[in-house]
Amino acid sequence: MYETFFKFRGKPFQLNPDPAFYFASKGHRRAMAYLEYGLHQHEGFIVVTGEVGAGKTTLVRSLLEHLDPGRIVAANLVSTQVDESEILRMVAGAFGVPSRGLDKPGLLLALETFFVSLAAAGKRALLIVDEAQNLSESAVEELRMLSNFQLEDHALLQSFLIGQPEFRDIMQGPQMLQLRQRVIASYHLGPMDAEETRAYIEHRLRHVGWQDDPSFDDDAFDAIHGYSGGVPRRINSLCDRALLGAFLTACHEVGGDDVRALIAELNEEFPPAAGQPVNGQHLPRNGSSAEMFAPGSIVAERLQVPALLADQVADMAGGFDVQRLEARISGLEQSLSATLLVLNQLLQAVRRDDPRDRSHDA
Repeated sequence: MYETFFKFRGKPFQLNPDPAFYFASKGHRRAMAYLEYGLHQHEGFIVVTGEVGAGKTTLVRSLLEHLDPGRIVAANLVSTQVDESEILRMVAGAFGVPSRGLDKPGLLLALETFFVSLAAAGKRALLIVDEAQNLSESAVEELRMLSNFQLEDHALLQSFLIGQPEFRDIMQGPQMLQLRQRVIASYHLGPMDAEETRAYIEHRLRHVGWQDDPSFDDDAFDAIHGYSGGVPRRINSLCDRALLGAFLTACHEVGGDDVRALIAELNEEFPPAAGQPVNGQHLPRNGSSAEMFAPGSIVAERLQVPALLADQVADMAGGFDVQRLEARISGLEQSLSATLLVLNQLLQAVRRDDPRDRSHDA
Protein backbone atom coordinates (compact mmCIF):
# COMPACT_ATOMS: atom_id res chain seq x y z
CA MET A 1 0.00 0.00 0.00
CA TYR A 2 2.55 2.60 1.13
CA GLU A 3 5.46 1.04 -0.78
CA THR A 4 4.61 2.82 -4.05
CA PHE A 5 3.98 6.14 -2.29
CA PHE A 6 7.46 6.12 -0.74
CA LYS A 7 9.04 4.47 -3.81
CA PHE A 8 10.11 1.35 -1.91
CA ARG A 9 11.03 -1.85 -3.73
CA GLY A 10 9.19 -3.91 -1.14
CA LYS A 11 7.75 -3.89 2.37
CA PRO A 12 10.52 -3.04 4.84
CA PHE A 13 8.87 -4.20 8.05
CA GLN A 14 7.14 -7.45 7.18
CA LEU A 15 6.54 -9.71 10.15
CA ASN A 16 7.53 -12.97 8.45
CA PRO A 17 11.21 -13.85 9.05
CA ASP A 18 13.29 -13.09 5.96
CA PRO A 19 17.06 -13.72 5.94
CA ALA A 20 17.44 -10.99 3.30
CA PHE A 21 16.73 -8.48 6.09
CA TYR A 22 19.13 -10.07 8.58
CA PHE A 23 20.69 -7.40 10.80
CA ALA A 24 23.86 -8.28 12.67
CA SER A 25 23.36 -6.63 16.04
CA LYS A 26 25.86 -7.42 18.80
CA GLY A 27 23.57 -10.11 20.14
CA HIS A 28 22.86 -11.62 16.73
CA ARG A 29 26.55 -11.66 15.83
CA ARG A 30 27.36 -13.49 19.03
CA ALA A 31 24.52 -15.98 18.57
CA MET A 32 25.69 -16.63 15.01
CA ALA A 33 29.24 -17.14 16.27
CA TYR A 34 27.98 -19.82 18.67
CA LEU A 35 26.15 -21.58 15.85
CA GLU A 36 29.20 -21.45 13.59
CA TYR A 37 31.37 -22.71 16.43
CA GLY A 38 29.00 -25.63 16.82
CA LEU A 39 29.29 -26.44 13.13
CA HIS A 40 33.07 -26.65 13.44
CA GLN A 41 32.72 -29.06 16.36
CA HIS A 42 30.70 -31.51 14.24
CA GLU A 43 28.85 -32.90 17.27
CA GLY A 44 26.69 -32.20 20.29
CA PHE A 45 23.93 -29.65 20.84
CA ILE A 46 23.90 -25.88 20.52
CA VAL A 47 21.08 -24.11 22.40
CA VAL A 48 19.94 -20.57 21.50
CA THR A 49 17.03 -18.95 23.34
CA GLY A 50 15.38 -15.56 23.02
CA GLU A 51 12.17 -13.67 23.64
CA VAL A 52 9.21 -13.89 21.28
CA GLY A 53 10.13 -11.86 18.20
CA ALA A 54 13.83 -11.55 19.06
CA GLY A 55 14.92 -12.70 15.59
CA LYS A 56 15.82 -16.33 16.30
CA THR A 57 14.16 -17.72 13.17
CA THR A 58 15.72 -15.05 10.95
CA LEU A 59 19.09 -15.94 12.49
CA VAL A 60 18.61 -19.62 11.68
CA ARG A 61 17.48 -18.97 8.12
CA SER A 62 20.46 -16.71 7.54
CA LEU A 63 22.72 -19.52 8.74
CA LEU A 64 21.03 -22.03 6.45
CA GLU A 65 21.55 -19.77 3.43
CA HIS A 66 25.31 -19.85 3.97
CA LEU A 67 25.73 -23.58 4.54
CA ASP A 68 27.55 -25.60 1.91
CA PRO A 69 25.06 -28.27 0.74
CA GLY A 70 28.00 -30.31 -0.51
CA ARG A 71 29.18 -30.76 3.08
CA ILE A 72 26.13 -30.35 5.33
CA VAL A 73 22.60 -31.65 4.84
CA ALA A 74 20.39 -29.56 7.11
CA ALA A 75 16.80 -30.13 8.17
CA ASN A 76 14.81 -27.35 9.84
CA LEU A 77 12.05 -28.66 12.09
CA VAL A 78 9.50 -26.32 13.67
CA SER A 79 8.23 -28.28 16.64
CA THR A 80 4.73 -28.44 18.02
CA GLN A 81 3.41 -30.28 21.05
CA VAL A 82 4.78 -33.69 20.14
CA ASP A 83 5.86 -36.70 22.17
CA GLU A 84 8.53 -39.32 21.61
CA SER A 85 6.39 -41.36 19.22
CA GLU A 86 5.96 -38.39 16.87
CA ILE A 87 9.30 -36.63 17.03
CA LEU A 88 11.20 -39.39 15.24
CA ARG A 89 8.70 -39.40 12.40
CA MET A 90 8.98 -35.60 12.13
CA VAL A 91 12.77 -35.83 12.02
CA ALA A 92 12.56 -38.47 9.30
CA GLY A 93 10.17 -36.29 7.31
CA ALA A 94 12.43 -33.24 7.69
CA PHE A 95 15.34 -35.19 6.17
CA GLY A 96 13.15 -36.77 3.51
CA VAL A 97 13.50 -40.29 4.93
CA PRO A 98 10.45 -42.48 4.13
CA SER A 99 8.75 -43.54 7.37
CA ARG A 100 5.28 -44.74 6.45
CA GLY A 101 4.41 -48.00 8.17
CA LEU A 102 7.58 -48.08 10.25
CA ASP A 103 7.52 -48.70 13.99
CA LYS A 104 10.05 -47.06 16.32
CA PRO A 105 12.87 -49.60 15.74
CA GLY A 106 12.26 -49.30 12.00
CA LEU A 107 12.38 -45.52 12.18
CA LEU A 108 15.65 -45.56 14.10
CA LEU A 109 17.17 -47.97 11.62
CA ALA A 110 16.02 -45.88 8.65
CA LEU A 111 17.45 -42.71 10.17
CA GLU A 112 20.76 -44.35 11.07
CA THR A 113 21.06 -45.79 7.56
CA PHE A 114 20.43 -42.35 6.08
CA PHE A 115 23.03 -40.69 8.32
CA VAL A 116 25.61 -43.37 7.51
CA SER A 117 24.98 -42.88 3.78
CA LEU A 118 25.65 -39.16 4.19
CA ALA A 119 28.91 -39.86 6.01
CA ALA A 120 29.96 -42.25 3.27
CA ALA A 121 29.40 -39.44 0.77
CA GLY A 122 31.55 -37.05 2.81
CA LYS A 123 28.58 -35.15 4.25
CA ARG A 124 27.02 -34.82 7.66
CA ALA A 125 23.54 -34.17 9.03
CA LEU A 126 22.42 -31.06 10.93
CA LEU A 127 19.03 -30.93 12.64
CA ILE A 128 17.67 -27.51 13.64
CA VAL A 129 14.65 -27.60 15.95
CA ASP A 130 12.83 -24.29 16.20
CA GLU A 131 10.30 -23.57 18.99
CA ALA A 132 12.04 -26.21 21.09
CA GLN A 133 10.17 -25.09 24.21
CA ASN A 134 7.11 -26.93 22.83
CA LEU A 135 8.83 -30.31 22.96
CA SER A 136 7.86 -32.73 25.68
CA GLU A 137 10.60 -34.08 27.93
CA SER A 138 10.30 -37.47 26.28
CA ALA A 139 10.67 -35.90 22.83
CA VAL A 140 13.82 -34.07 23.92
CA GLU A 141 15.17 -37.36 25.23
CA GLU A 142 14.57 -38.97 21.82
CA LEU A 143 16.62 -36.21 20.20
CA ARG A 144 19.40 -36.90 22.67
CA MET A 145 19.29 -40.59 21.78
CA LEU A 146 19.69 -39.71 18.10
CA SER A 147 22.97 -38.01 18.99
CA ASN A 148 24.30 -41.46 19.96
CA PHE A 149 24.50 -42.48 16.30
CA GLN A 150 28.19 -42.69 15.43
CA LEU A 151 30.41 -44.04 12.67
CA GLU A 152 33.70 -45.03 14.25
CA ASP A 153 34.51 -41.96 16.38
CA HIS A 154 32.43 -39.45 14.39
CA ALA A 155 28.94 -38.30 15.37
CA LEU A 156 26.43 -38.79 12.57
CA LEU A 157 24.00 -36.06 13.68
CA GLN A 158 24.39 -32.62 15.22
CA SER A 159 21.43 -30.66 16.60
CA PHE A 160 20.68 -26.98 17.23
CA LEU A 161 17.81 -26.31 19.64
CA ILE A 162 16.19 -22.89 19.26
CA GLY A 163 13.51 -21.81 21.70
CA GLN A 164 11.89 -19.23 23.92
CA PRO A 165 13.28 -18.44 27.40
CA GLU A 166 11.25 -21.13 29.14
CA PHE A 167 13.32 -23.74 27.30
CA ARG A 168 16.19 -22.78 29.61
CA ASP A 169 14.00 -23.78 32.56
CA ILE A 170 13.20 -27.09 30.86
CA MET A 171 16.91 -27.71 30.34
CA GLN A 172 17.56 -27.24 34.08
CA GLY A 173 15.29 -30.14 35.03
CA PRO A 174 16.94 -33.19 36.63
CA GLN A 175 15.78 -35.39 33.76
CA MET A 176 17.77 -33.22 31.31
CA LEU A 177 21.14 -33.98 32.90
CA GLN A 178 22.35 -36.21 30.08
CA LEU A 179 21.27 -33.69 27.46
CA ARG A 180 23.04 -30.85 29.30
CA GLN A 181 26.21 -32.90 29.16
CA ARG A 182 25.90 -32.97 25.36
CA VAL A 183 25.44 -29.17 25.05
CA ILE A 184 28.71 -27.67 23.86
CA ALA A 185 27.48 -24.04 23.82
CA SER A 186 24.37 -22.04 24.67
CA TYR A 187 23.38 -18.41 24.25
CA HIS A 188 20.42 -16.19 25.12
CA LEU A 189 19.58 -13.61 22.45
CA GLY A 190 18.56 -10.38 24.16
CA PRO A 191 17.00 -7.15 22.84
CA MET A 192 18.82 -4.37 21.01
CA ASP A 193 19.82 -1.10 22.63
CA ALA A 194 18.63 2.30 21.38
CA GLU A 195 21.54 2.79 18.98
CA GLU A 196 21.10 -0.65 17.46
CA THR A 197 17.34 -0.14 17.20
CA ARG A 198 17.91 2.94 15.05
CA ALA A 199 20.49 1.14 12.92
CA TYR A 200 18.10 -1.81 12.54
CA ILE A 201 15.27 0.44 11.30
CA GLU A 202 17.52 2.25 8.83
CA HIS A 203 18.99 -1.08 7.66
CA ARG A 204 15.57 -2.47 6.76
CA LEU A 205 14.51 0.76 5.08
CA ARG A 206 17.66 0.96 2.97
CA HIS A 207 17.18 -2.65 1.92
CA VAL A 208 14.03 -1.61 0.04
CA GLY A 209 15.51 1.56 -1.48
CA TRP A 210 14.71 4.17 1.16
CA GLN A 211 15.97 7.65 0.24
CA ASP A 212 15.07 9.39 3.52
CA ASP A 213 11.40 9.48 2.49
CA PRO A 214 9.77 9.48 4.92
CA SER A 215 12.32 10.93 7.31
CA PHE A 216 12.43 9.85 10.96
CA ASP A 217 13.49 12.40 13.56
CA ASP A 218 15.56 11.47 16.62
CA ASP A 219 12.53 11.63 18.89
CA ALA A 220 10.75 9.07 16.71
CA PHE A 221 13.61 6.60 17.04
CA ASP A 222 13.65 7.08 20.82
CA ALA A 223 9.91 6.51 21.05
CA ILE A 224 10.12 3.36 18.93
CA HIS A 225 12.84 1.91 21.12
CA GLY A 226 10.99 2.85 24.30
CA TYR A 227 7.87 1.03 23.15
CA SER A 228 9.52 -1.99 21.54
CA GLY A 229 12.25 -2.57 24.11
CA GLY A 230 14.57 -3.34 21.20
CA VAL A 231 12.69 -6.51 20.17
CA PRO A 232 12.72 -6.76 16.34
CA ARG A 233 9.15 -8.00 15.87
CA ARG A 234 7.74 -5.18 17.99
CA ILE A 235 9.88 -2.69 16.09
CA ASN A 236 8.56 -4.05 12.79
CA SER A 237 4.95 -3.87 13.92
CA LEU A 238 5.20 -0.26 15.13
CA CYS A 239 7.23 0.96 12.15
CA ASP A 240 4.81 -0.65 9.71
CA ARG A 241 1.94 1.24 11.34
CA ALA A 242 3.97 4.46 11.33
CA LEU A 243 4.58 4.16 7.59
CA LEU A 244 0.94 3.34 6.97
CA GLY A 245 -0.13 6.37 8.99
CA ALA A 246 2.28 8.63 7.10
CA PHE A 247 0.91 7.33 3.80
CA LEU A 248 -2.73 7.84 4.78
CA THR A 249 -2.01 11.45 5.76
CA ALA A 250 0.32 12.05 2.78
CA CYS A 251 3.09 12.97 5.21
CA HIS A 252 6.78 12.58 4.44
CA GLU A 253 8.08 12.80 8.00
CA VAL A 254 7.63 10.54 11.02
CA GLY A 255 8.06 12.44 14.27
CA GLY A 256 8.10 11.47 17.90
CA ASP A 257 4.55 12.77 18.41
CA ASP A 258 3.34 10.59 15.53
CA VAL A 259 4.91 7.51 17.07
CA ARG A 260 3.57 8.28 20.53
CA ALA A 261 0.08 8.71 19.11
CA LEU A 262 0.35 5.26 17.54
CA ILE A 263 1.63 3.81 20.80
CA ALA A 264 -1.34 5.33 22.64
CA GLU A 265 -3.68 3.68 20.13
CA LEU A 266 -1.94 0.34 20.56
CA ASN A 267 -2.02 0.55 24.34
CA GLU A 268 -5.71 1.42 24.24
CA GLU A 269 -6.57 -1.42 21.88
CA PHE A 270 -4.30 -3.96 23.53
CA PRO A 271 -2.95 -3.08 26.99
CA PRO A 272 0.72 -4.11 27.29
CA ALA A 273 1.35 -7.60 28.60
CA ALA A 274 3.95 -8.32 31.25
CA GLY A 275 7.44 -8.04 29.79
CA GLN A 276 6.55 -5.28 27.33
CA PRO A 277 8.03 -1.83 27.95
CA VAL A 278 5.69 0.90 29.17
CA ASN A 279 7.17 4.41 29.02
CA GLY A 280 10.64 2.94 29.05
CA GLN A 281 9.96 0.58 31.98
CA HIS A 282 9.52 -3.17 31.64
CA LEU A 283 6.80 -4.98 33.50
CA PRO A 284 8.09 -8.17 35.17
CA ARG A 285 7.63 -11.40 33.29
CA ASN A 286 8.35 -15.04 33.56
CA GLY A 287 10.35 -14.76 36.76
CA SER A 288 9.58 -16.44 40.02
CA SER A 289 7.36 -14.74 42.56
CA ALA A 290 10.46 -14.01 44.62
CA GLU A 291 12.01 -12.17 41.68
CA MET A 292 8.89 -10.20 40.81
CA PHE A 293 7.58 -9.32 44.25
CA ALA A 294 10.42 -9.74 46.70
CA PRO A 295 10.27 -7.31 49.63
CA GLY A 296 12.26 -4.20 48.74
CA SER A 297 12.13 -4.86 44.99
CA ILE A 298 11.41 -2.03 42.60
CA VAL A 299 7.90 -3.28 41.91
CA ALA A 300 6.88 -3.37 45.56
CA GLU A 301 8.43 0.01 46.22
CA ARG A 302 6.72 1.62 43.28
CA LEU A 303 3.35 0.23 44.25
CA GLN A 304 4.00 1.02 47.93
CA VAL A 305 2.26 -2.09 49.18
CA PRO A 306 3.10 -4.25 52.21
CA ALA A 307 5.42 -7.17 51.54
CA LEU A 308 2.74 -9.65 52.69
CA LEU A 309 0.26 -8.34 50.11
CA ALA A 310 2.94 -8.41 47.42
CA ASP A 311 3.64 -12.07 48.19
CA GLN A 312 -0.07 -12.89 47.93
CA VAL A 313 -0.26 -11.19 44.53
CA ALA A 314 2.88 -13.07 43.46
CA ASP A 315 1.28 -16.40 44.33
CA MET A 316 -1.71 -15.50 42.16
CA ALA A 317 0.53 -14.37 39.28
CA GLY A 318 2.48 -17.62 39.38
CA GLY A 319 -0.43 -19.45 37.78
CA PHE A 320 -0.35 -17.36 34.60
CA ASP A 321 1.85 -18.21 31.63
CA VAL A 322 2.10 -14.66 30.34
CA GLN A 323 4.67 -15.36 27.67
CA ARG A 324 2.66 -18.11 26.02
CA LEU A 325 -0.42 -15.89 26.06
CA GLU A 326 1.55 -13.06 24.46
CA ALA A 327 2.84 -15.36 21.75
CA ARG A 328 -0.65 -16.52 20.87
CA ILE A 329 -2.19 -13.04 20.64
CA SER A 330 0.74 -11.30 18.96
CA GLY A 331 -0.42 -12.18 15.46
CA LEU A 332 -3.98 -11.14 16.25
CA GLU A 333 -2.78 -7.86 17.75
CA GLN A 334 -0.76 -6.92 14.71
CA SER A 335 -3.49 -7.67 12.17
CA LEU A 336 -6.31 -6.05 14.13
CA SER A 337 -4.28 -2.94 14.90
CA ALA A 338 -3.49 -2.29 11.24
CA THR A 339 -7.11 -2.96 10.24
CA LEU A 340 -8.52 -0.57 12.85
CA LEU A 341 -6.14 2.19 11.76
CA VAL A 342 -7.17 1.86 8.10
CA LEU A 343 -10.89 1.78 8.95
CA ASN A 344 -10.54 4.86 11.14
CA GLN A 345 -8.78 6.79 8.37
CA LEU A 346 -11.37 5.71 5.80
CA LEU A 347 -14.22 6.75 8.10
CA GLN A 348 -12.70 10.19 8.56
CA ALA A 349 -12.26 10.55 4.80
CA VAL A 350 -15.90 9.60 4.15
CA ARG A 351 -17.12 12.11 6.70
CA ARG A 352 -15.09 14.91 5.11
CA ASP A 353 -16.52 14.10 1.69
CA ASP A 354 -20.15 13.70 2.85
CA PRO A 355 -22.19 16.68 1.42
CA ARG A 356 -24.56 16.47 4.38
CA ASP A 357 -21.66 17.19 6.72
CA ARG A 358 -20.58 20.13 4.60
CA SER A 359 -24.09 21.62 4.49
CA HIS A 360 -24.37 21.16 8.24
CA ASP A 361 -21.06 22.92 8.77
CA ALA A 362 -22.23 25.75 6.54
